[in-house]
Amino acid sequence: MTSPNLDNVLVLIPARMASTRLPGKPLADICGLPMVVQVALRARDAALGRVVVAVDDQQVFDVVSQAGFEVVMTSKDHQSGSDRIYEALQKVDPQGRAKFIVNVQGDLPTIEPETVRAALRPLEDGTVDIATLTIEIEDEADKTAPQIVKVIGSPLSETRLRALYFTRATAPWGNGPLYHHIGLYAYRRAALERFVSLGPSALEVRESLEQLRALEAGMRIDVEIVDTVPLGVDTPADLEKARRILSAKSN
Repeated sequence: MTSPNLDNVLVLIPARMASTRLPGKPLADICGLPMVVQVALRARDAALGRVVVAVDDQQVFDVVSQAGFEVVMTSKDHQSGSDRIYEALQKVDPQGRAKFIVNVQGDLPTIEPETVRAALRPLEDGTVDIATLTIEIEDEADKTAPQIVKVIGSPLSETRLRALYFTRATAPWGNGPLYHHIGLYAYRRAALERFVSLGPSALEVRESLEQLRALEAGMRIDVEIVDTVPLGVDTPADLEKARRILSAKSN
């Protein structure tokens, strides 16, 4: 079974301009650079392999290109990041050299390179189709918050779970840790191809969680446990927080 290496890993960063809560989000300035460029820098520093940004707007395309990163134009009509990265994959690697695809969301400007690397580790096991990340929930309010997606998983080691379910409910019941899902994914190429070919599943629609489509189809998702949650920028308040974080790091 092939293992991930610099020659067969492709890091794709989907970035879409349309955002109801933060219009023009990919170009929002963070410490002198557009947010999407900050994400690309973190992905490059992860040193996993080729990095490509998948965009749907000419202005973003030009900004990313001028910053020295590879960029590809994709449709404005995609409903999910996985659909966008699949189109990008077909365009930038039609020969099929990339066997492992890491999907780093374009609104994670403070993500640590080590966190990006962690997402790929479960795919070293040849039986795993998709890998993702989680962190133990410490805040009591987060345990019942529906916007905090929980991973229900069977422990494989101190740092890894095999995902059985994802939910917005407080689960599982009883004593023990609860885990907050972090939406950064790594796929085997064949798994990504299969995933996007499937229609939305019943539980995916009910919970509004795309990853349930894979579980309902019998695909295996393993989850690496990390110790930091990357800040997802969805609002002006998130943007200000990201600016403070990166400013503090640069100083």
